[in-house]
Amino acid sequence: MPVLNIHERRIPATPEQVGALLDALAGEGDPLWPYPEWPRMRLDAGLCVGSRGGHGPIGYTVASYVPGQWVRFGFVAPRGFDGFHEFTVLPEGSGGTVLRHVLAMRLHGFARLSWPLAFRWLHDALLEECLDRAALALEPANGRRTKRTPYVRLLRRLAVRGAGRNGGVIGQGWR
Repeated sequence: MPVLNIHERRIPATPEQVGALLDALAGEGDPLWPYPEWPRMRLDAGLCVGSRGGHGPIGYTVASYVPGQWVRFGFVAPRGFDGFHEFTVLPEGSGGTVLRHVLAMRLHGFARLSWPLAFRWLHDALLEECLDRAALALEPANGRRTKRTPYVRLLRRLAVRGAGRNGGVIGQGWR
C-alpha cells in the first residue's frame, strides 16, 4: 500500500535562515524538532550521510544530505515501512521560504494497519509542531501552536502507558 504524506509551511525568512534550522536537526539545542513534547530525534554520528538513528519506535539512516537545503532519511524501522522521509528548504520568489516534509513509503504486513490507525496521526501532529517551531524560531511574533486532536492525545497517552511497561525505551520523551 503506497503512502505519500506532505507537510509544508511558508516562512517569511531567507533560505539560509531556514536551512540553518534544518542543519541543526538532532543536534544540541535543536530548534526544529519538538522535544521534549515528542521523542528526541537522535543520530549516532550527527547529521551526515550514513548516520543511524530515529525517534521513538521510528528508525532510519541519513541517506542524502545537502547542508542548508535537503536531508533524506531511509526507514529501517518499524517493520513494514519501506521508504523515506525528507525535509527540503525551497526558496520562494516573494522573499520567503517553504519548509517541506515529504514521507513516501510502501506499507507491508502489520504496518498496513498501524500506519492508518496510529502512526499517521502521530506523524501529522509531530510534523505540524515541527513546522510551528520553525516559524516561531524565525518569526516569533507570528508563531502559532497547532492544537492536538483528541485522538492524537489518546494515542500519546497510550504510548506513555506502553512505555511504562517496556522500561520507557519506545515511549521515551512522550510526556
